[in-house]
Amino acid sequence: MLRQVIGVCWLCFVATVQAQSAFSFVALGDLPYGSPEKAYGPYRSLIDRINQEAPAFSVHVGDFKSGSTLCSDEEFAHQLAHFQRFKEAVVYTPGDNEWTDCHRSNNGSFDPLERLAALRQRFFSPGQSLGTKPLPVHNQSLDKATPFAPFVENVRWMHQGVLFATLHIVGSNNNLESRHIAANREFFERDAANVAWITSTFEQARLQNASAVVFSFQADVLENKTPWEDFPAWSGFRNSIGQTLLPMANNWGKPVLLVHGDSHQFRIDQPFQLDKKPLKNVTRLIVPGASDVRAVKVTVQDASFSFALIAPAR
Repeated sequence: MLRQVIGVCWLCFVATVQAQSAFSFVALGDLPYGSPEKAYGPYRSLIDRINQEAPAFSVHVGDFKSGSTLCSDEEFAHQLAHFQRFKEAVVYTPGDNEWTDCHRSNNGSFDPLERLAALRQRFFSPGQSLGTKPLPVHNQSLDKATPFAPFVENVRWMHQGVLFATLHIVGSNNNLESRHIAANREFFERDAANVAWITSTFEQARLQNASAVVFSFQADVLENKTPWEDFPAWSGFRNSIGQTLLPMANNWGKPVLLVHGDSHQFRIDQPFQLDKKPLKNVTRLIVPGASDVRAVKVTVQDASFSFALIAPAR
């Protein structure tokens, strides 16, 4: 009994935020992992459990397949069908397993840029999310005055005074590597789009007097952290997170929640700093994933975020 009490108290970690009224959303990612025979059943049971919770919406932070399964059209079709099992809206942002790592032989030796184009075509519709009851969203691709027309996957929406945004930031060092020129070109174009989207999101937060901002993306952006720098020169997250999001969050001053996956271990913390000083208004949520088939229900109520794990329905 004591262990259960301790667990409950730990899950009630809160970060100050001013919300107009109570609501909940669900965050999940790195699911399903494994073969259809082993992974699909538990994942569908988890979706059923999420549907029972009836959140305002859910956010899947990418990696809808493991890094050692095929990046096939058939797999994409299965995962699109999974998203349509959600009774409410679900917003999806891509992970590295869906495209950047698809050149691997055990992934089918696909062209990553072709798979990225397929993701954009199949999983994103301008102006709305996925799910049985799609959520109206604003896509970065709809900003006609900017050069970011391809980036339909970066979306933003407001819910009860809280501004939400997704960022296409993925593991495998955000696809910053020397495999070939086209891969590096893709990184720099997407990095510029993410920087612009972060900037405009904070501008919108100020214009709409948002009480908090929630960013969702796939990568564990501290994966290249050294004892001396959180975002060294070779980090694919240096520009978007280290030099853009964190300084802007600090200047904004109100609560910022960062939701991501990639590490597969549930965690709530405040690991970020600026000029060697902790950023106390920036909280991080890492969702479970892989063999840990659970999601996180985030409730915004009475000036706080609270977090509770959701397990598959039995």
